[in-house]
Amino acid sequence: MVMRWMVNSLILSLMVLKLVAQTNLSERLHDPSFPGKAQAQIQKYIDLDLFSGVVLIADHGVPVYHQAFGMADRANQIPITTSTRFNIGSMNKAFTKVVILQLVSEGVLRLEDTLGKFLPDFPAEARTKVTVNQLLNHRSGFGDYHQLEGYWDMPWEEKTPEKLLDMASQLPLMFEPGTDQAYSNAGYVLLGAIAEKATGQSYFDLVHRRITEPLGMVDTYLQHQNPVPDRAIGYLYSMRGNLEDNEYLKEPATAAGGSYSTVADMLTFFQAYYYGKQLWDDATRQMDERYSYLQTLRSSGGASVVAGGFEGSNTVCYAQLKDQITILVFANMDEPVAENVGLDLLNILRGKEVKPPELPAVRAVYRTLVDQGIDAVRDQFGELTQNFPPDDSKDMVLNQVGYNLLYSDNPAEQATAVNVFRLNTELFPNVANGWDSLGEALLKTGDREGARKAYQRALDINPDLATAVQALKKLR
Repeated sequence: MVMRWMVNSLILSLMVLKLVAQTNLSERLHDPSFPGKAQAQIQKYIDLDLFSGVVLIADHGVPVYHQAFGMADRANQIPITTSTRFNIGSMNKAFTKVVILQLVSEGVLRLEDTLGKFLPDFPAEARTKVTVNQLLNHRSGFGDYHQLEGYWDMPWEEKTPEKLLDMASQLPLMFEPGTDQAYSNAGYVLLGAIAEKATGQSYFDLVHRRITEPLGMVDTYLQHQNPVPDRAIGYLYSMRGNLEDNEYLKEPATAAGGSYSTVADMLTFFQAYYYGKQLWDDATRQMDERYSYLQTLRSSGGASVVAGGFEGSNTVCYAQLKDQITILVFANMDEPVAENVGLDLLNILRGKEVKPPELPAVRAVYRTLVDQGIDAVRDQFGELTQNFPPDDSKDMVLNQVGYNLLYSDNPAEQATAVNVFRLNTELFPNVANGWDSLGEALLKTGDREGARKAYQRALDINPDLATAVQALKKLR
């Protein structure tokens, strides 16, 4: 199976961070000592070359701390400024939610509308059972089209909305719609298509006319078909510690993510999203499934989190609703660095101790594997994987390490890859993908019978895992 890309990642989290405030955050934000504390913690990330980007902290929508760090373009030595534009990843799923709920409020859509009303060519189960509301809240059963074999090999110009819809239609539902929840990029692509079918307007025109234009978000590029000026190039370190840019991962923006914006523009958006009347009235806002929980945060001091990211890019907004303190961190480095920096700054404002940053999980695991061996990875796995997106299953760490080794063309590293995949199935025995990856590694290293057993174990867990089905057919 191809390596699973962290595109949650390519990721709107829209999760809630339960943190209880002990004092008004505004007092600490305006304390003369805060900038020095913030700078000292951020510098620790910079010293490890984990962070470059922009940090903005606002009180009731007014910026109090706004600083830029590092390079937007390392090859040409172009520094990041506070007006640099970043790929916001899945953060613009929030745009999609606003548009959909506006259309529901206007009577153009209903939350109970089924997918088939607008996209009648989808398979029967999805067409008749998946609703707009389920798509909004990741309860449809759709997964991620990025994981379909061949997606990353497709040229940019072939990744059209029509092609993405076709690919989404090929995804088997992971569960009965409405019975479970799983993050879905495909679901938000479908919401964009539904909005277009219902209105006769393009998704990006809808966002422009309903969100970015009325809010004056002039530095936001919804479609980056032409080069975006003053943009940050994303950077990531390989497993072996080699720095590379992420230009090969660029893809057209969709209703699921990929627009470019600045921290200032996104502050404007989130002020309207959480507090204002420009985007929606209270009745429309209450249609959001998260509304009642957000209301509890307004009294408890908790923070709502919206994040986006993929390899070489990470953005986050922490909104502490009680005191109306907003922390935005945009990074052109690997996730979850923006989320980690933002959480550290939130904890500083809460008067809590913050820990020094750590190497990303994949690099930490690989370094330990090389220096100490597979047993040390097993024994230290929890500690080694602390710096990993909290919503991602940690089997992905070993999966990435294993594939990097398997396709290195070094027989010794390929043998080590088998051991890494075996450890993955030991630590995560109920994850079908781990067994599928082990099957691929065993097959590549000549163990056909072992591969057959591993693929069969994957199908015992997930009978619909297409790569395992295909592999077993070839092995018979």
